Amino acid sequence: MNPAAKAIIAVLLGAALCRVGAAADPASSALPMVESYCQWQQTDLMINEPLCGLKGDAQRGRAIATDGNRGNCVACHNMPFADVEAYGTIGPSLAGIGGRYPEGYIRMRVVDTKSFNPASIMPGYYRDPAKIHRPATAYVGRTFLTAQQVEDVIAFLMTMK
Repeated sequence: MNPAAKAIIAVLLGAALCRVGAAADPASSALPMVESYCQWQQTDLMINEPLCGLKGDAQRGRAIATDGNRGNCVACHNMPFADVEAYGTIGPSLAGIGGRYPEGYIRMRVVDTKSFNPASIMPGYYRDPAKIHRPATAYVGRTFLTAQQVEDVIAFLMTMK
């Protein structure tokens, strides 16, 4: 079977496949450990229920949001931190976001902004792997962040009031 056919099959089966990662240390910036993809429900441009029923940790979320190898929110968004050297200006400022928007609204944007705004350049961090167009080889059949990492980022963003 040629490589292109293998890639197509991997993408089509992506949502059903377990994700395989290389990280042995959860704090590592390497790809996440094995995790199955959880389906989520969008209602009125929000995902009101936490992914996979998980509870986020704001401290871990801050580390993910500012890590250039994981969430990297600071690449596009201004955030209110004195210890981060540079911020992007492509996306809106995230200062005070937890006081401006409900949690479900923020979760929807982190999970899959393209589901309601196809022109967005923000990656869908927990987008259905079968819907990711031309992913890098390491991300075929996987999401960019795990469900736990997304919930950690959401918990962190909700602290910024």
